[in-house]
Amino acid sequence: MFRKLHDPGPATVTVHIDGRPVRAEVGESIAALLLRQPEGWSRTTPVSESRRAPYCMMGVCFECLVEVDGQGSVQGCLTPVQDGMSVTRQQGRRSLSA
Repeated sequence: MFRKLHDPGPATVTVHIDGRPVRAEVGESIAALLLRQPEGWSRTTPVSESRRAPYCMMGVCFECLVEVDGQGSVQGCLTPVQDGMSVTRQQGRRSLSA
């Protein structure tokens, strides 16, 4: 588990991760926020359902895919947090609507 090296002070927002409110620093990525949680994973694989966590933190590996405000397969490392944002860890294969 990771932690912040500095106190973000009053510049924080509330993000909901799997329905649980979490304080985040303005400007940080969803992936960085997930890595600081007790369970730092972001998604499970479609076949074996093993947990995956953010890895490259620059948009290359796609291990940080999450659902944000109902939109699936969002790269958490490239998406900054916003107040009131709802983040859900992506479970297995994403279903597509017709």
